This record gives sequence, structure tokens and C-alpha cells, in this order.
Amino acid sequence: MTNFDKESEEYKRAKMRVDEIRGFWSHFAVYIIVNIGIFIINMLTTPHHLWFYWPMLGWGIGLLAHGFHVFCAQGIFGKDWEDRQIKKHMDKKDQ
Repeated sequence: MTNFDKESEEYKRAKMRVDEIRGFWSHFAVYIIVNIGIFIINMLTTPHHLWFYWPMLGWGIGLLAHGFHVFCAQGIFGKDWEDRQIKKHMDKKDQ
């Protein structure tokens, strides 16, 4: 095992990023498992009236938002963006 400086900012940022990614995939796995269960319940109880897709749709929107935050927003509002904004506001202060 590689020995990391667990007190460094770089390590803390990387650990936070890994935790965010793990959180998304855990969320995704629970979404799949629960929605399979809801589908089965729907098919066993009221197969003539399909309703399983409503919770799937609602939760799916939340899952998409979570995925966007973890995988897309990091590029838009990530560390580089934050550093540029800080520099921009610091430069304004000097003027």
C-alpha cells in the first residue's frame, strides 16, 4: 500500500472526490434494486394498472441530478473554476 500524506490538501480533495463517486454508485445500485422490487410488486398486485414507472421517474430525476453534480458540475464549477474566481476577486481588490 502506498503511504500518502493524509493531512495534505491534495489528499483531502482526492478523498472527497472518491467519496462523491462512491456515493453516486451506491445511490445508483439502490435505485436499481428498489425499482426492481417496485416493478415486481406492481406486477404481482395490480398487473392491469401499471404505476411502477412513477416512482422510477421521480427518483430517476434525482439520480440524474446527483450524477450531474458528481460527474459534470465538477468540470464546470471544479477546483480550477474556484481558483480562477478567487484570483479574479483578489485582483479586483487590488484595483
